[in-house]
Amino acid sequence: MAEAPAGLEPGSPFGQSIAALVIYLHYAHAIGLERLAMLMHEIFSLSISEGAISNSLARAREPLLAAQAVIRATVTASPVVCSDETSVRVAGKTWWEWVFVGTLAVLRVIRPSRGKAVVQEMLGAIQLIVWVSDMLSSQRGHAVLWQVCLAHLLRDSQYAIECGDVAFSIPFKWLLLRAMAIGRRRQTLKDSTLVQYLADLERRLDRIMTAVPIGEPGRKLRKRVAANRAHLFVFMTRRDVPYTNNICERNIRPSVIFRKVTNGFRSEWGAETYAAFRSVVSTAQFYRSSMLDALRLVLLATPVPQESAAPG
Repeated sequence: MAEAPAGLEPGSPFGQSIAALVIYLHYAHAIGLERLAMLMHEIFSLSISEGAISNSLARAREPLLAAQAVIRATVTASPVVCSDETSVRVAGKTWWEWVFVGTLAVLRVIRPSRGKAVVQEMLGAIQLIVWVSDMLSSQRGHAVLWQVCLAHLLRDSQYAIECGDVAFSIPFKWLLLRAMAIGRRRQTLKDSTLVQYLADLERRLDRIMTAVPIGEPGRKLRKRVAANRAHLFVFMTRRDVPYTNNICERNIRPSVIFRKVTNGFRSEWGAETYAAFRSVVSTAQFYRSSMLDALRLVLLATPVPQESAAPG
């Protein structure tokens, strides 16, 4: 008797193309297993049970983790990494989904912690050149340089203004808008011009810092700016550094939608598989490639044994 083709070994009546499709529809479009089984039957006349779909997700775990390990190595080799995190439910508990966007890839991991240990696990002994994030304490100290997300500061300054602070927060808000406008024009400006703009921003900030804020939100904002002003304008002299963390916000949005539709994961392995899936398809989107095609390529690759795959 002839041997079954690769992907059609005993116990798996469905090929990798079908597996890729159901995984894509479940994870990328948040279609539940019951509805997904019905969809496959109604559209493709394919009878596939919820258990078979779950088994497809389980079999995809190892090749997805292997691809995630490659993506992790690519991200940690990047000179600039942007990072953010959002909450997610895993087995009825609050965990955290982290996103790390490098210059060539996007890594996602889901961990029970929001602390620095997650980033330290990802980096190991590697120290990056530039880290871009909000001001969460766990996001600090992971690179030689740190660029604070100006969009987060803009939001905080607007809140302080709405709370009545017109002395510090209004001029600081206009300073941020000026800095961001310069940032959008960086590619058309000379290095010497950017140095002059940076000096001008620093002089303006010196004057703004002499103001006495009105109200507690304004005082807290001024204190935060005073403690972190060295990290506000790193992007002015490094064209490869974004001045906001918007790229992470965009990458994390599909997971927020998935969380709201599905209410999270029933098991830890499901969360781990989803994070690996998101690493693969987010990196594919980074290159404007098809998510489904990228998933097919990963599933068709030779699986890597679990013990040899680096943790995500």
